[in-house]
Amino acid sequence: MTLVVASGCEVTSAGDPGTPPSSGGDGSALDTLIVAASGSMKGYSREKFPHWRSAGENCDVRDTVLKRDGDQVKLSGCNVVDGIWDSWYDGKTLDVPTQVDIDHMVPLAAAWRSGADKWTNDKRGDFANDLDRPQLFAVSASSNRSKGDQDPSTWKPPARDAWCTYAKDWIEVKSYWKLTVTQKEKEALTDMLGTC
Repeated sequence: MTLVVASGCEVTSAGDPGTPPSSGGDGSALDTLIVAASGSMKGYSREKFPHWRSAGENCDVRDTVLKRDGDQVKLSGCNVVDGIWDSWYDGKTLDVPTQVDIDHMVPLAAAWRSGADKWTNDKRGDFANDLDRPQLFAVSASSNRSKGDQDPSTWKPPARDAWCTYAKDWIEVKSYWKLTVTQKEKEALTDMLGTC
């Protein structure tokens, strides 16, 4: 289906949006993560995690995730201009793309504090644009901004029924990227796995 809107932009239906990667584990990888104190934020900047790379037919990874996680998504060129998104962190349904943020399951600053400070910018870019693991999700802007760069010891999704998946996804991302966890983070993840 193709629509022409008043601005002259051509708007097309996105078709099959695909599905986000799901947690591949049961959380048992938590026991393999190295427990360490949180590292320093010295030298950190988001620019050291080049994100929203080009991603094929879409403009960038952000548009790819919006398209993948949305329903009835419409595009103008490669930009997502309309759709419906279910924010699994807080149970909100969103119908305006500007209400939607793309959350990094393990925030960039949290990754920096748990080992990414020693990576190259290219590797940090791979982490920030990781579409193969459960690292990027379309969620409400309010939940993403409430989370900020916090780990599960200080922030959990408001929707308690999201805790199990959230913990498994967090563990899978940290395990794959060989990032450390703090003792409090590990305890919080253990508690969240208890809801599974």
